Amino acid sequence: NKMSSNGTSPTVSIPVSGDGEGAALAVIFVSSVLGMLFALYQYFLISRISVEVDTKYDKVATEPEKTNENSTEVAMEGETAPVADPLHGQTYETTQEKLTNISSAISLGAKSFLAAEYKICAVFLVLFGILVVCLVGSADHCGTGAPSVEKNVTGRDGSCWSLGGFTLIAFLIGGLVSMLSGYIGMMIAVYTNVRTTVEATRGWTRAFNAAFRGGAVMGFALSGLALFILVVLILIFRTNSDFSPDRFDEDSQFVYLFLFEVIAGYGLGGSSIALFGRVGGGIYTKAADVGADLVGKVEKGIPEDDPRNPATIADNVGDNVGDVAGMGADLFGSFAESTCAALVLSSKSLQLQANFGTMLFPLVVSAFGILCCILTTFIATHLDTVKGKDDVERVLKIQLIFSTVILTPVLAGASRAFLPDFFCFQTDGELVECLEDGDETSTWWGAFICIMCGLWAGLFTGLITEYYTSHSYTPVREVAGSSETGAATLIIYGLALGYKSAIIPIFLLALTIFASFFLCGLYGVALAALGMLSSLSIGLTIDVYGPITDNAGGIAEMAELGEEIRDITDTLDAAGNTTAAIGKGFAIGSAALVSLSLFGAYATNIGAGKDGIDILQPITFAFLLIGAMLPYWFSALTMKSVGIAAQEMVEEVRRQFKEHPGIMNGTEKPDYDECIKISTNASLKEMVAPGALVMLSPILTGYLFGVYALAGLLAGSLVSAVQMAISSSNTGGAWDNAKKYIEQGNFGGKGSDCHKAAVVGDTVGDPLKDTSGPALNILMKLMAIISLVFSTSFVSGAVPNGKRWAGYPQ
Repeated sequence: NKMSSNGTSPTVSIPVSGDGEGAALAVIFVSSVLGMLFALYQYFLISRISVEVDTKYDKVATEPEKTNENSTEVAMEGETAPVADPLHGQTYETTQEKLTNISSAISLGAKSFLAAEYKICAVFLVLFGILVVCLVGSADHCGTGAPSVEKNVTGRDGSCWSLGGFTLIAFLIGGLVSMLSGYIGMMIAVYTNVRTTVEATRGWTRAFNAAFRGGAVMGFALSGLALFILVVLILIFRTNSDFSPDRFDEDSQFVYLFLFEVIAGYGLGGSSIALFGRVGGGIYTKAADVGADLVGKVEKGIPEDDPRNPATIADNVGDNVGDVAGMGADLFGSFAESTCAALVLSSKSLQLQANFGTMLFPLVVSAFGILCCILTTFIATHLDTVKGKDDVERVLKIQLIFSTVILTPVLAGASRAFLPDFFCFQTDGELVECLEDGDETSTWWGAFICIMCGLWAGLFTGLITEYYTSHSYTPVREVAGSSETGAATLIIYGLALGYKSAIIPIFLLALTIFASFFLCGLYGVALAALGMLSSLSIGLTIDVYGPITDNAGGIAEMAELGEEIRDITDTLDAAGNTTAAIGKGFAIGSAALVSLSLFGAYATNIGAGKDGIDILQPITFAFLLIGAMLPYWFSALTMKSVGIAAQEMVEEVRRQFKEHPGIMNGTEKPDYDECIKISTNASLKEMVAPGALVMLSPILTGYLFGVYALAGLLAGSLVSAVQMAISSSNTGGAWDNAKKYIEQGNFGGKGSDCHKAAVVGDTVGDPLKDTSGPALNILMKLMAIISLVFSTSFVSGAVPNGKRWAGYPQ
């Protein structure tokens, strides 16, 4: 089904019906705006919650719940009864003062860290932006005779400085949106945490709904904002003459390739900020957590979040900077990068570019995802609410399952409506005649299957992660039971669990990649990534729910509220730990697919679309091994960074206990600010080396050793990082919930030898699940997006020997 060409496109039937562009834009704009409005609505509901605890507790379980006279929140039917004595013998004024002071300290600490981190991010955006302009602008491949199938990237000519400028704009906007997303998430988390604590005094339903709605603000604000800004950016850039199809000569076919190569800068900006959020936030939270646990729990024997522990405020701040701001930036980067990869790949299809609405199909997938996720949230808050301890995990799990189920038929209809009946992708040097029954022809239903593979693989990966990290199932209970023979066996069991938990997700990813590649080539892999991310709004909602409930429990402990309050917040938090693990599994799986789709876009840009990349070439295979080593190097840097920061934190906490013995009997107040300062300074200092490793590796490899060496580096790092990330995250999650399972009274309960062993395991697992594991997502994606954005510059600017070493003629 191939034929040689003299540079003109063959006459083919392009089956596109209706005004696809108008319909696509309508769906995208309506969905993105509704997503942001829904986030505002959730914020409005949270703002109606009074932060003043009730002063009367004479209700009984059979009576409808009444409203606090200071609250405008209306009780819903079916809610559980309030707690009998939440103040635990304290006066109303004392309790209220503690709640206000603790929540204010957490909020102030979070804002201080974010301000310090974003100052560094702003400087980075400026400096790296200059590099973006120089490298993209100097590529010299942007003449009017390009691009076409007979003129691959190595044959183009013409100045690229204007494209370098547009790439800079996209890069800066992507970075700023990522920072804004993190800020929104951080602010809503610290705003909601104390309200969740207070709502816990009024029953299970209201406590759960408060935390869930706080997560929804982040989930829908980020999804709507990211989609809205991206489509506006595309439309604005499209009006510029540099991207007009009329600019090119008659031999040019890929008239939108330059436009979407520039738009890829949006993903680069988002992923770059995510690197700082994930690594810096991860170091911050685990330095405080490890320091608080080792001295407070192990040495002093005081409970978690005890107000006497100097590191407890820093620990609660860390929950927000790592699992909220960091996760938000991470998933924003995944959305932006997978969309950009799909757009770049779609620009190599004459059939897809025949209607601009068809080119926007990747954004349509995300748009329908927002609409379906909005409907899904009402199940948790109105239809199947939490009424007791046994309901929490089930309600959260239903969110994942139902969103996947309703997205399936919706995305089938979208695929049929917005894609042509069949389409093909062109390879360099030879024009493919697109026949309906051709061997290299893709179809709308094939694209739909690709999306479904990603969507359902994401769900099953989440459920498998839940099985291996929730104490409701056998694996975590086995880890807890191993504590009877000490911390060593508990650590051995936990490591084994993490390695084993990677097996099924890897098979799911492999099956998804194979099916997607078989049906629609690399474009299918990008669609699979978008399918997995189509339920991003819900995934992020339940992920942010976790740190909110964790903070709520910490506030309840520090305010010395009643045991029943802590029981509610602990149960919500335990489910939050599981959902956080599910969120990490979801993020890792999507990162793997995103990285592979970006790799595919990079391969087509360097002219390897036809012949592929031969890993048996000496330089390619050598860098394949080097790439597989990079996740270990990166993890070593982040783990040691946590260790250095935690050691400083431990010494500070010990110093305070030694110099101020009144802290333990309550006559002296700990210096919380000093611990916050230690975590902030350590995280900002220690995130530099891992960040430099990720960003410089592809740039130096591309220029010094050539594009095929870089291809090996990317492939090796992807294969190694995805498995290491899954095992690290699940190992840490299992140790954490094994500790919580023991604290529920199993194997001796709190204070027992089993509990002490579990605390050691949890402490070892903290940097695995919250620093190194999640940050490997960024390593996979950021290296790939950097390679894509600078791909043409590598081809034209690499040292001559670099190309020759790769085994290919110059």
